[in-house]
Amino acid sequence: MDIKQLRALVTVAEVGSVTRAAALLHLVQPAVTRQIRALEHELGVPLFERTRQGMRPTEAGTIMVDRARRALGELERARAEVQPVPGAVTGIVTVGLLDSTSDLLAEPLASGVARDHPGVELRLVTAYSGHLQQWLDDGELDLSLLYDLDSTPSLNARPLLRERLWAVAPPTEQLSAGTPVPLTEVARHPLVLPTPGHGLRSLIDGAAARAGVSLTVAVQSNAMRVQKRLVLAGHGWTVLPGVGISEDVAAGVVSAAPLCEPAVWRRIVLAAPRSRRETPAVKAVARALADVVDSAVRQGRWPSARVRQDGVPQPGHE
Repeated sequence: MDIKQLRALVTVAEVGSVTRAAALLHLVQPAVTRQIRALEHELGVPLFERTRQGMRPTEAGTIMVDRARRALGELERARAEVQPVPGAVTGIVTVGLLDSTSDLLAEPLASGVARDHPGVELRLVTAYSGHLQQWLDDGELDLSLLYDLDSTPSLNARPLLRERLWAVAPPTEQLSAGTPVPLTEVARHPLVLPTPGHGLRSLIDGAAARAGVSLTVAVQSNAMRVQKRLVLAGHGWTVLPGVGISEDVAAGVVSAAPLCEPAVWRRIVLAAPRSRRETPAVKAVARALADVVDSAVRQGRWPSARVRQDGVPQPGHE
């Protein structure tokens, strides 16, 4: 198999059509068909099946598409690293951002990298911590923000900050940032929470167990925006990190207050795979991301957050 065949495989899988794939690859349709058939002949298995919705990968095809996408990505990275501009940091860096932090961090990170390292191609992915950690382990990300993770055999984790969780309610409840809400008060209301197994849900359930409080869960959703919409629709209160609701509170869309009795905190770390060589581009983006996080906390744009460096709280922040 060769690179052209792998590109054809991935493109057909992504667009679901040989015709559209041919247009994107600047090839004629028969050429793309031949490349796919050559791969199938070499592997001895069909890679696609035709459906009313278009070309759909078979089970074997799904495996090959996943591996081919990674191989093509590694080739792109290698090409960027071995053809550098003299004196410049170059390369492709894929960064994972927690969904709750993307609005705060994505734009300043992209701007900082473009300004200081124009030879770096930055790729941003947003998801929940569990998905991001899996993608790091699979080698699909170079760096990622995660929460409540220590270093593992496969990942290095550098502590950046810890942040407090907040109770979130409709504006009519008039919760206030200056008046923390006990968990017992939150438990008097139906709750909109993530599903069991989600990292945030584990923190909330753990706090409830320590406080001897029973929670009434009305609706479960792993999407932060859905949680906030359900709160506004009257389905109950929710619990979210301050960074995910600061703009909503400022706009009067919701009211919120830090949790207390007990206070519940999550730790944000910057993680990277141990198995992947840390290129100058990855190091530069890691520094830029840490600086953006630090700046957001020190400027008060990350509610209830306290900066940490090398696992040690910074003076005046703990």
